[in-house]
This record gives sequence, structure tokens and C-alpha cells, in this order.
Amino acid sequence: MILPCLNEAQALPWVLVRMPSWARPIVADNGSTDGSPDIARSLGARVVDVRQRGYGSACHAGLEAATADVVAFMDTDASLDPCQLGRLRDALADDVDLVIGCRRPVDRDAWPWHLQMANREVCRRLRRRTGLRLADIGPMRLARRAPLLGLQIEDRRSGYPLETVFRAAESGWQIRSVDVDYLPRAGRSKVTGTPLGAMRAVTDMTRVLRS
Repeated sequence: MILPCLNEAQALPWVLVRMPSWARPIVADNGSTDGSPDIARSLGARVVDVRQRGYGSACHAGLEAATADVVAFMDTDASLDPCQLGRLRDALADDVDLVIGCRRPVDRDAWPWHLQMANREVCRRLRRRTGLRLADIGPMRLARRAPLLGLQIEDRRSGYPLETVFRAAESGWQIRSVDVDYLPRAGRSKVTGTPLGAMRAVTDMTRVLRS
């Protein structure tokens, strides 16, 4: 279970204590200054220090550090419940290569309307490029580790999840989505919580779709 992390001390305890017994958490720390790595270690997680900044850098470092045949990714901000990882694991089968958690907000504060609209537009553009019909390019994903590494994902910022799905679709992978609850996150988002972060996310995803 790969958990990209940047200053998530407020959310980490909730996330890690709800981790299924079969999941081994790897916290890919991207330069936290709030004690997140120490909290993660105290709760039994393995911590990987990732010097290169960027959400994708943390995700990929965690992927390279993992040893299990099947790996999952999930944000560490308490917006997704680790207890629901079993839904993704149950959906992975011989004829399924990648499972994506399709976020279903539990209330209007969990996923503001303008971010939902942006997500729909990304999904529309992805469908136009690949024919893949998805309702969400969610941050909770599960797949087999070796094929994931073989996709050679290049983005090291906000476009990493989208490039994962894009390259998987281009490679003929069978992709399935399952519904997961989407909760109000703890603290402010580093990606969409600031104008600069939102602008970078748009830039990164546009670059992926134009590649």
C-alpha cells in the first residue's frame, strides 16, 4: 500500500490504524516538516524518503520500493478509507489489470463542484483519446507491480494518476472501476487547495493528454 505523503500528520494516524491487516503500508514521504515520518514509523509503516518533490515522485518511489506482487495507491489525507481497499482487491482478476476507486462524495464538502467538473472534463478527454469510459481518475488504484513498472510512467507531479490510466489504456489493459466513499480531507490540499497547485495540476494533466 503506497501512501504519498507531504505534511499529513493530522490524517496519518486515522489512515494507518484503518489499514487492512493484509496491506503493508509504505509511506513515501516527500519532505514533510510536521513529523509525518515519525508518526508513520510509530504506527508500523515503512517510510521511504523521497527527495525529488512532486506527487508522482512520491508515488513512483513507493512503487519501486514495494516488493509485493500487487500494489495499491491511496492519498494520505483521510479523504479515502483504507477499509474499502478490499473492494479494489476483490475486483482484480485474471482478466482485469487495473482497478480504480471511483470517488462518491459523502457530502458536498468532500468534493467541490468545480473540482468534479474538472474531473469530468479529464475523463471526457481521456475517452476521446483512448475510448476508455471512466467516471473518475481517482487516486485509489490497485494493480500488479511488475506491469505497472513496465508502463514507464514519466510524470512526477500531479499528472501521475492520469498517465497511469492513459498508458494502461494505450497498452490494452483491462481496467475496472469500483465505487469508494470520498470524505472531506484533513487539512488543505497541496494540489487543488491553492491557485498555484490547481494551475500545476491542470498543466500536468493537459501535458499527459497531449502526449
